[in-house]
This record gives sequence, C-alpha cells and structure tokens, in this order.
Amino acid sequence: MKPDSRSPKNARAKTQALQQSGTLNLRAHKVQDRLFLEEDFFDPQDLPQVKYEMLRRVQKEAMPIGAAAASFGFSRPSFYKALEDFAHEGLVGLIPKKRGPKGGHKLTGEIMAFVGQIRAQEPSVRTPDLVQRIQDEFGTRVHRRTLERALIAAKKNRTSPSHGGRAKPVTTGRNAHRTLRAVARIRVGTGRLIPSARGPKGR
Repeated sequence: MKPDSRSPKNARAKTQALQQSGTLNLRAHKVQDRLFLEEDFFDPQDLPQVKYEMLRRVQKEAMPIGAAAASFGFSRPSFYKALEDFAHEGLVGLIPKKRGPKGGHKLTGEIMAFVGQIRAQEPSVRTPDLVQRIQDEFGTRVHRRTLERALIAAKKNRTSPSHGGRAKPVTTGRNAHRTLRAVARIRVGTGRLIPSARGPKGR
C-alpha cells in the first residue's frame, strides 16, 4: 500500500470537489497501475488524470493498448474514446461532459454508438456495466431500464419492415475503429501518436 501523506480532511475535500465537477472516477478500485498504487501524486479517483496517464503510457512508453486499458480500469473502446477526445480537445476532452436532460433524451446518438461498440467487442457485457461505463465516459447517469428499453428499440428499428426485415448498418466494431484511427494512429514499437494522413476509405 502507498503511504498517504494527505490528511483525511483534505482527502474528503478533494473527493467532494471531484464529485461536484463530475470528474470522480467511480472505477478507482480497478486502477492497478504501479504509479497510482505507490505514489500520492497519482490519484486513482481523479478521472482526467487516470485517462491522461493511460494515454501517455501508450504514447511514450509503447505499452500495448489492451494492457494499458486493463491496468487503468478501462476497456479498449474506452481507450479509443479517450484518445479521440484528447486528439480533438486536449486535456479538456478528458473531462466528462456535463449531464444532459433526464430520461431517454440522455441517450444521445454518441452514447448509443459507444454502447454498440462495446457490445460488438464484448457480447457478454451486462447492462449494469454498460450503465457504469456511460457514466464514466460521459458523466451521464442512466437507469438500467432506460438503457434496456433503448437497446430494444434500436434492435426493432434495425429490423423494421420498412427495411425488408434487414438490419441497418451500424457504426460499431470495426467500422467505429476505422473512424477513430482516422483521428490518430499509434505506431507499434515506438509509442508515438501520429496524426493519420488518410481518412476512412470510401466505397
């Protein structure tokens, strides 16, 4: 265990501040990176710091993406989402967006695409875990039943009679990764983050 030089009062104050700003990492217990376990400077409850260190470890130390994501308590889709946000907005992009309206309106197209990407890569993922990941990535609280109803509705829309019973193409899985790679790609072996010169291939 790392020695904690912060007073309990200061620690509680910081936790409260993180909660109020929407930057509290609710998966702090899953962060297993050595620095966060041994050094007081690295706080597993500080979500933007955790995301930044995950990206830095891949970029500067050539850590494999899968290993880095697991070590910092994220999935591979979450890593690519953080990578895209950082490429577009810098450190500000690592701060979860403010919570939107209540109810089903919270489930924007961006959130549903994020959920679809996770489900494509992890077919056995459970709804409560998806709810938690949505909150981690977007700072949005969604009820489990709300998400389940949205997934059922999306499935019905993809197989509606107006489309001849055929599913609509959805930008998840490999297609989503192609889009993210258009933002940035990581050169294996060097850990350098290099802007892609090519966009997604057209038909």
